[in-house]
Amino acid sequence: MKKINLASYYPIVDINENVVFANNGNVVLCFKGTLPEIYSLSEKDFEDMHGAWFQALKSLPTGCVVHKQDVYLKQDYSAEQLPNKTFLEQATHKHFKGREFMEHRCYLFFILTLNNALNNKKFTNPFRKVGKGILRETDETLNSFISSVSDAVSFINNSRKIEFIPLEAKEIHALTHNYFNGFNTGFDTDILLTKSNTNIGENYFDALAVNSELCFGESVQTSKTNERFTSDDFVFHQGFVDGLGLTLNENHIVNQIIYLDDKQKWRKQLDKKVEELNKSSNFGSQNKVILTKIQHILDQINADDQARVVRGHLNIVYWSKEARELEKIASKIKTEFKEIDIIPYYPRGEERKNYILNSYCCFSSNFSNEDLYVTDLKHALCLLINNSNYKSDPTGIIFNDREHNIPVLKDVWDEKKKRIKARNFAIFAPTGEGKSFLANNILRQYFESGVRLVIIDLGGSYTKFAKLYPEKYTVLRYESGKNLGINPFYISDANDLTPERLEDLSVFLFELFASDIKVTKAQSVSIKKILRFYFESTSDNHSLDGFYRFIETNQKDLLSQLKIHPDYFNVTSFLHVMSEYVGDGLYSFLFEVSEDQTFKIEDKRLIVFELDEVKDNKEILSVMLKLIKSAIQRTIWKNRAEKGIILFDEFAKQLKFDNVLESVEFYYQAIRKQNGAIGIILQSINQLPNNSTSASILENTQVVYSLNNEKGYDELQKRLNLSSHDLNQLKSIKNNLTGPRKHTEMFIKIGKESNIFRLEVPKEVYAAYLTDGQENEAIMAIYKKTNNMELAIKEFINSSLKHHEK
Repeated sequence: MKKINLASYYPIVDINENVVFANNGNVVLCFKGTLPEIYSLSEKDFEDMHGAWFQALKSLPTGCVVHKQDVYLKQDYSAEQLPNKTFLEQATHKHFKGREFMEHRCYLFFILTLNNALNNKKFTNPFRKVGKGILRETDETLNSFISSVSDAVSFINNSRKIEFIPLEAKEIHALTHNYFNGFNTGFDTDILLTKSNTNIGENYFDALAVNSELCFGESVQTSKTNERFTSDDFVFHQGFVDGLGLTLNENHIVNQIIYLDDKQKWRKQLDKKVEELNKSSNFGSQNKVILTKIQHILDQINADDQARVVRGHLNIVYWSKEARELEKIASKIKTEFKEIDIIPYYPRGEERKNYILNSYCCFSSNFSNEDLYVTDLKHALCLLINNSNYKSDPTGIIFNDREHNIPVLKDVWDEKKKRIKARNFAIFAPTGEGKSFLANNILRQYFESGVRLVIIDLGGSYTKFAKLYPEKYTVLRYESGKNLGINPFYISDANDLTPERLEDLSVFLFELFASDIKVTKAQSVSIKKILRFYFESTSDNHSLDGFYRFIETNQKDLLSQLKIHPDYFNVTSFLHVMSEYVGDGLYSFLFEVSEDQTFKIEDKRLIVFELDEVKDNKEILSVMLKLIKSAIQRTIWKNRAEKGIILFDEFAKQLKFDNVLESVEFYYQAIRKQNGAIGIILQSINQLPNNSTSASILENTQVVYSLNNEKGYDELQKRLNLSSHDLNQLKSIKNNLTGPRKHTEMFIKIGKESNIFRLEVPKEVYAAYLTDGQENEAIMAIYKKTNNMELAIKEFINSSLKHHEK
């Protein structure tokens, strides 16, 4: 039995930035990597990344060792990043805190060996100190090596998909400590090496390796089919060895080590092997198999001018607190290897100790020829893992990842416009797939982070969640034959009458009076002059009716007094069209104003306009949207620094009418000047008419959410120019509405980035978003008694828990 104490055998002599000087004479350049999210890559992405790795590494100097190390650790989710103030935030925080997931850390090391020695004997003591030649800060070879590595890393980073940044000294020390401390936390320990076991502290270690050409089957590729998501009509891809990464769900490390050798030397070596095997190929089938494999490698190398001969070693080091668990983990790893037609080697005793110790970055040049396969660099690079966990932004809306259902924050506002230029969003989902639920989830989090919401709703889906914030919301509901209490002409004093206000009012009037014609500059100037004259001549009770009567009374000399040519403003036509909205006109009730109610919304941060009763009347709906717009401009948009969102729910019902679509397009134009976003919710993209107005709306929509749609996603792909991988992602959506972790899956595309996310929420949040059904009725009944939504939700959850216990 051998015992190693790290303090007595510390492998690092010195660290200069990210350059490590090891006690065996090696110099190691250390980087940590950020890889793309799992499931976000297409077949072509995997090929492109493979190409980038090849271009980056092929020109590194002979004698260099490249070691990519992916460490996977079982961890408990800390929930530190989640907000924890409000009732629903606290419920979410509590629900996910402590959930197990796999943490992935990716490292990349470039090793310059002492005297370029890459021919080791079978077992090398990694802790052996080398007397001289250790510190090489001024060495020309070292400077040239650092420069080559820097070029290689820049090339990989330029691929835009992967990023490697230098490790800091403290991170390198932590990595060393964790590795030799066997990833035990809370105490320091020794490494115990025996013939039967390698154990460090509480953890037992083992390894499996690919260490010879014989381990490989027919071929390797950059990617393979992901069986879990692929079905008859589409193929979903994963990296060739991804099954050994995140989805293994065990504590393990994947080490991929490449020795960049002298091309000619190893080609000669292979020629020699072929010659020997040819002489002995009659002595058994095994030799014939080896001969064919080596001949195949040699043919590939000879046929490709770009080929770079390398020796390689891939191993997986895994551990568990229970020695007996190691067999189960080994069996899982072997199954994954079988999937890619590779037969791993199982090292025992001294060999295992050698593999585990030499998979530490300072020692990865210690493998002997018997531990390495000979192949071409392109072949070896197919064995790299190129993806990682879902990435959380520093702030954002909480969704869940597809692997462990842990929260992922996605910044769909993008303050600095790194990913998107317009933050407008669209939600597509058929009836019953949970689009209101998703919208509630997005809006509620925006609201709690300080964004002001205006919801134009034709279905009554938001009043319940609004009731959780009693002082902060207001609901303005349209009832047949009544007005909304919005008077666009209302001013509290003369200072209200700014040029912007006159501009808004003139636009409002033209939309009412001439919605089907293009307004000229001359007409616009004319109406602003008349408006200004009206406000100067009339001291109070301004209204549409008052404005109409003013023009009617003064029509004889109004235009000449204001120097307006009759061609620029047709008084007769104006009075005729507008008569519908005043006096005893058909729609005069919309503008009957006893008092202006917009002050009610000025200090509210959550405003819901419920237009359920109006959805089938084109004229009223159109006027309503104009009135709402005027109220929004006067109140919410006064403060440009304040973030705001306008949501059109059940949008299709509003889109049946052309002038409504025009009206909505106006919002899209106007929101650009504001610190705001517009959201629309549709059952299908086909509900947007195929015209230039819709095209402009879609062009300005850069965040797309799609829930499951059994009818398919072809139209969505066509109208939004989605990639074929976007379509595969959409087709792979599967909801799970049974069991303890119920979730729906959705496709989210932010600018050019897309992936599938899940939505799993705690009971409290689920209850807050319910909009119909028995459960909703039960909650609303309790609310009627208590007049407190938080209390109603808690009471409902308690009573349903008691009911289940019975």
